[in-house]
Formats: sequence, C-alpha cells, structure tokens
Amino acid sequence: MNVRRLVWMLLFLSTAHGLAARHIVGGVMTYECLGNDRYQFTLRVYRDCNCTNCAELDPVAEIGIYRCTSANNCSGQSQASPFQQVSIPLQSQSPIDEPDYPCLVPPNVCGEEGVYQFVLTLPQSTSSYFVSYQRCCRNVTINNIIAPESSGATFAVELTPQAQQVCNSSPSFDTYPPIIICNNAPLVYDHSATDPDGDLLVYEFCAPLLGGGPNLDPLFYNTCGGANPIPACPPPYFEVTFRAPNYTPGAPMGGSPTIRIDPSTGIITGRPTFQGQFVVGVCVSEYRNGVLLSRIVRDFQFNVANCDPTVVADIEEDFQLSDQEFVVNSCGDYTIDFINQSFQETYIDNFEWTFEVGNGQTQTFNEWNPSVTFPGVGEYEGRLILNENTDCGDTARIFVNIFPAIDADFSFAYDTCVAGPVIFTDLSTTGSCCLTDWRWNFGDGQTGRVQNPTHVYRDPGNIPITLTVRDTNACESSKTQILNYFPVPALIVISPSAAIACQPAELFFNNLSFPIDSTYLINWDFGDGGTSTDISPFYTYEQPGTYTVRVSITSPIGCATDTTFNNLITILPSPVAGFSYAPDQPSNLFPEVQFTDASQGAIRWQWDFGGGPPGSPFPSPRVVFPDTGIYLVTQVVAHPSGCTDTATAIIDVIPEIRYYLPNAFTPNGDGNNDTFKGVGILPGIMDFQMVIWNRWGEPMFDTSDPTASWNGQKNNVGQQQPAGVYLVGVKFKDPRGKPVELKSYITLIR
Repeated sequence: MNVRRLVWMLLFLSTAHGLAARHIVGGVMTYECLGNDRYQFTLRVYRDCNCTNCAELDPVAEIGIYRCTSANNCSGQSQASPFQQVSIPLQSQSPIDEPDYPCLVPPNVCGEEGVYQFVLTLPQSTSSYFVSYQRCCRNVTINNIIAPESSGATFAVELTPQAQQVCNSSPSFDTYPPIIICNNAPLVYDHSATDPDGDLLVYEFCAPLLGGGPNLDPLFYNTCGGANPIPACPPPYFEVTFRAPNYTPGAPMGGSPTIRIDPSTGIITGRPTFQGQFVVGVCVSEYRNGVLLSRIVRDFQFNVANCDPTVVADIEEDFQLSDQEFVVNSCGDYTIDFINQSFQETYIDNFEWTFEVGNGQTQTFNEWNPSVTFPGVGEYEGRLILNENTDCGDTARIFVNIFPAIDADFSFAYDTCVAGPVIFTDLSTTGSCCLTDWRWNFGDGQTGRVQNPTHVYRDPGNIPITLTVRDTNACESSKTQILNYFPVPALIVISPSAAIACQPAELFFNNLSFPIDSTYLINWDFGDGGTSTDISPFYTYEQPGTYTVRVSITSPIGCATDTTFNNLITILPSPVAGFSYAPDQPSNLFPEVQFTDASQGAIRWQWDFGGGPPGSPFPSPRVVFPDTGIYLVTQVVAHPSGCTDTATAIIDVIPEIRYYLPNAFTPNGDGNNDTFKGVGILPGIMDFQMVIWNRWGEPMFDTSDPTASWNGQKNNVGQQQPAGVYLVGVKFKDPRGKPVELKSYITLIR
C-alpha cells in the first residue's frame, strides 16, 4: 500500500464513517493544448449543498491517466499501474447562481461548483490518453435512473491521436444548467459550448458514466468499487441505467413536448410534466474536416419543482371556468364594479382592461378597479392584461352576463287582534322567463319554500320576514318586511299543577295560551281574593273550598280577551299533626317513652320510630327503645278527606353512667368489705384512671381497670398501710366522650 493511500485511509477512519457518500449532482472535464505536448485540464464537479449528512467536495481530486488504443482495449492498465497518477487540490468552491425566472418563483435549491486545474505533459502517441476522476454517489431521490444511491460518476476526457497531432483544445460549455426548472413551464436553455479552434460541434443527449461504488468499508473505500477510487480506474466505463421505457439516455426527462436538445445549437427545449430529480448527460462532439477530434460528456442533475407564479391576472368573479377564465353576472344593473385581485402586485408594471360592448366597439380602462357600464341586457367579453408584451405577463379572460332585473316583493294578511294564521302572497317580478325558487325566512327560526305560504306564529313581536327569489338566470333578489304581530290568543288555555289538593296547597298555573310574552297585560283572579300578573304564576290556597279562576289578557295594541274557569280548583281540609312525649330525656336506664297524641281532625295515625321500636297505628303509643342513640320519630295523621299531615321529633336516648366511691373499707380478712373500689353502672366507660394517695401525697394504688380494687397494701403487694384517711382521685370519659372527674376521702379501718 503506497503512502498516499495510507493517508487517505487514516483520514477516512477518523472522519468518513459519520458521512454518507451522497452529494454528486454532475461534473465535466475539458482540456486546452498549451503546446509542446503540454495540456491544461479543468475538472468541474457539482455538489448538492442541501443534501443532509452528505460529503463535501474532495479537498484533493485523485486523477488517473491511462494510455490505451481504445476505451475497450486498455490491456496492461489497472488502478494499481496507471500511466500517470496526480493529486490535484481544490482550487475554488463557489455557489451556483439560481436561474432568473421573470414570471415564476422557484423553491430554494442549493448547488456548489468545485474547480480543479492541472497541467500534464503527454507525449504524442498513436494511442489515446484517458484522463479520469471518479466519485460516488448520487442523490437517492433521483427519479430516472436505477439505484441512484449506489451509482457514482466518472468525469473523463479522451485525448485522441488525431487531437494530439493538431494540438487540439476541447470545447467548453458556456454556462451551468439551471439548478432548478419549473414544472409545467416551458423550458428553453442554451446548453451550447465554445470551441477555441472553431471546429464543428454536434450536441446530443447521452448516458452519464458510472464510476466508483457505494462501499464505505475502509479496506475497499479507495478501490474501483469504493466511494472514492484512488486513483480513478481505467476504461471501459459503464453507463447509468435509465428506467426505461419512460426514461432513456436520449429522452431522460419525458415531458410534453418531450425535453430535447437541438444537435446544431445545443438549445434544450420542452415542457417538464413531472416533479423530481433527473440525471441528464449532454455530449458535444468536435469535428474538423469530418474527423472526430474529441467528445466531451457533461453530467448534471435537473431539479423539477412546482414554482409559484410571480404575476397572475385574477378578478372577483361569480364563478370560474378555468385557470384564467372568469364569469361575472349582473342582474338588472348595467354598471359593474370590477375588483382586481391580481398578484404579485409588486411585479405588475402596467395593466389594462378591455371590454367589447357591442356593434364592434371596445372600451378600455386603466383603473385598478374599474366601473364599467354596459349598454343593456346581453353577453359581453373582456380581458384584463398584465405587463403586455413582456416575458412576465398574464391575461384573464372575462365573460359578462347582464341579465334582466329581478325584484323580490310580498304582502301579508292576518287578524291583528285575534291570533290566527298569517297568509303571505308573493309579488316578485323578473324580466327573464320566470321565477324558479322562493325561500322564506319567517323570522321565528322557521323557513318555507312554497310560493304563497301560510304560517302560524307562537310568539308575538316585531318579526322580520325575508323572501329571497331566484329566476332562470340564477339571479336572486331579497326583501325584508316587519310583521307587527301582537294579537291576543284565540283560546286561553291554562294547566294547573293539580285540580284537587290539600290545604295549604301551592299550585303552579301554566299558561299555555299563545301568542303572549312579557309585553302583554295578564290578570289572574284565583277566586279567594288572590291575584297575580305573572304569565304563569305560583299561588298558595290557605283554606279549603272550591274556587273559580279567571284570566284576562290584553295585548300591547289594546286587544283583549278573558276566560272564566268555573270551579276549577278544589282544596280539601287537612288535619294538624302533633304529639308530646315523656320523659324528656330517656336513657339506657329509662328507655321507655310515652308518646301522647296532640293532633287535630285526625281519624288515623301511623307512627315510625326511626328504626328503633316497631311502628304503631295507635294515637298515643308507649315504646321501649332497644339501645342508646338518636331516633327520628314521625307521626302521620289522616283527615276524613284523605289529606294528611306529618309531625316529627328527634329522640335522643343517652348512655348513662352511674359511678360511686365508698367512704371506708376494712381489710382484716374477714371476707366482708376487705377491698376498696368504685361501684355503679359502667358500660361504655372510657379512659378510666383511679389513684389513691396517703396523707403525705404518696401514691398507694394506681389502676386503669374500673373493676380493680385496693387491698390496703402499697400497690396491692407491698407493706400493709396503717389505718387512716386516704385521698381518692378518679377520671374517665362517658360513652359519648364527655370527661368526668371525681375526688373523695376514704377511711382505712383496721
């Protein structure tokens, strides 16, 4: 392995593993004869600088030179033994200018050109010299070739024996192809070259050459199958494979018309019809006196994208026939105010409206939004022309229809004082054949489609009625009128929440009459002297009896009606529940309670004792509560009318503690009164503590057990205490947590 290859491999191991090899979008190599067998070669490599995670231009281009009788006969030549090998540093790197489209705004695409120049001395030979540079790979997004991500490129020239004999210089292309072209826009690009010797040049599309491969393994990276062959490998060079039949070397982009190159001028024309990226090869062959001296292959990538138009003629229309054809209709109005919506206004230098107005006459307007008066009903045609006779212009074709007038109108009839249907009559007219559609908005959320409708309103008010009519020309007209609708109801209808109720009875009177609202004067007479002015009131009857209800309604315009509902409401007498009980404070010691009835007008009783004792039907029951706690006691009594009343009381059966301390005891072992302890009723006692002290304050006995007793010895196990008076302290909580504290003196007798 030579030193240069070792350096490249070390550099790759340190940097290249993080990079993809994709970046190549084209290139070309040309030469100039300097005399004395010396030639200056120029290699131009084009790179995609919007490519993500892609390689940069090579800082050094590794060039391989091979001398062969033909491209297919390089016997004895290999990558390991080229005729010459040179390493050329990158001389310049510059962005490729985006094309200037006068009427289109292309998307942002980035391209860079790297230039490598070198001079070689090549002795005149009867064989050709092949000077080559190879690099992989192309963008994976290319549409027209197979496996672009694995397809590298060869940029090479063949210095033929004929070219050597005459010290020929190859042609050089004048410009770089546009890095982006607009889809569905005409393409005209001059891809011509200049030959310094004035030789005949013939242009054609051809297949770009493959070179290198996608292998990034350090052992193979600089081989003929690797991404960066060092040096470039000898011919023959294979061609990229196009996705036939849609794409071929001679028709690499399709299109309508197909993208083609003029063989004499090198001008590329056509209209691309698909977005994407397309590899294109252009070959220029150089002839002198009928002899082929050289053939230069330029390999580049066309990016086809949708471009936004810079200038578009547009107007406010009724409907659009096509991209640039608009229809404007006017019904009965001969003057139309046209609204110019063209864009981009910054690029519009001049504009003109023209309209044919009949009898061969044309009117022209130069206002941005002109007002045009046409002579009468008819069809007219016009145009809006932007930037006329320039490369950046556009035209809108305008069709104007002036239709006869259409006028919506209607009348209505109704009884102003008594509610009933409103009858609508259509009075609309049109100058065309006939009306075809009626759309009514009755102002209450309801609509209609018949010509002469009838409508019933539930609510009064100043109601807006709108009629919209349409005729055979699709012309429309609308008219709105206000219906002052304030009649009184044709029938007063009320619905009380109950017709028979027990005293006292709060009833709701639902007024179902219509039309009424808060602007109406409504008077209620409930038959017992009570009144109301609410639309639907609540009212309470206090006394039993049968009552007649009267309702009167007066509208805001003075129309009035009333209705009397005889014997509408019956209020039945009710009993009055009530009772007392003893004792006032029952407890677990006294759980029996006597209930005494105090109701009035009752003939039946029913008691509920809140889940304690069973219920009772007797007027004054005696019950025993089974446990302490709170009980809701309910008495329900019934009147002969069937009406009932209820009384309740809360009974608290308390847990009662009885605890007493004796005042003396005799611990003499006779089995009678030998120990001291408290006595009483203790269920539910909590946190008990009893302490006994002698007269010097020394504790003699301490216990938390209410059943424990003192035997007269210290802590019941020590020395017997002398006769005398001792202090007793007791603390505890009753079953409901109430604290109790007792203190007493006891006498120990021996």
